[in-house]
Amino acid sequence: MLRALKTAALGMTAQQLNVDVIANNLANVNTTGYKKSQVEFQDLLYETMQSSSLDGREGHEQPNKLQVGLGNRPISTYRSFSTGNISQTGNSFDLAIDGKGFLQVEMPDGTFAYTRDGALKINSEGYLVTNSGLKVFPEITVPDNINSVKISQNGIISVMLNGETEPQELGQLELVNFMNPAGMEAKGGNLFRASDSSGEPIYGLPGEDGLGSLMQGYLEKSNVDVAQEMIDLIIAQRAYEVNSKAIKTADDLMQMTNNLKR
Repeated sequence: MLRALKTAALGMTAQQLNVDVIANNLANVNTTGYKKSQVEFQDLLYETMQSSSLDGREGHEQPNKLQVGLGNRPISTYRSFSTGNISQTGNSFDLAIDGKGFLQVEMPDGTFAYTRDGALKINSEGYLVTNSGLKVFPEITVPDNINSVKISQNGIISVMLNGETEPQELGQLELVNFMNPAGMEAKGGNLFRASDSSGEPIYGLPGEDGLGSLMQGYLEKSNVDVAQEMIDLIIAQRAYEVNSKAIKTADDLMQMTNNLKR
């Protein structure tokens, strides 16, 4: 019975973490560029109660061992990088990545992070930045006397200056991809960092080498499916309840055993 108590307790702990992850997905259902996560589990070691040795009769051997599992544990959180819904905003500096890839931004410490949040702005110095004020890399400087902005699908930024008849090209945006994007480390603020699991960043231009193209005036929404998350939440709740029931059952069995001596 003690084995059942420990195993069910591990199951409750695992399902609590599962609910935490689902709750975070639902909380970010309207977060631009958010990618949903799910917990992946593994079963723990098994205790062999009886091996498949000879059962005493000549020429006969048990085909299977008698084993009892010791519960499960969360092993990782898998992040899905499927593309979310593309929503039109009409803002000139809003960009959605239609396909694979990330925008590269420069952190205050000089390192780089990566994002799918294309809600870009212009700061006081004319640099193209994210909502958090992080510069897009390569750096793009926008003049203050622009009349209109055009960002092509391959990332070329052109502006029409006041009083001019020909557009001026400011530069070209790059995208970054990884061998294993799911292995990237989430840092909050719609940002990810490279890790040993993700591999080194692979640079390229939008629309080339398997990278997605840019869509001006659009933003990629969260890829969270609310209906599916609610279903997963109910399943996790039921699993938690079943494990708590197993604990109660094991406790009842222990009480009955203790009462035998009376």
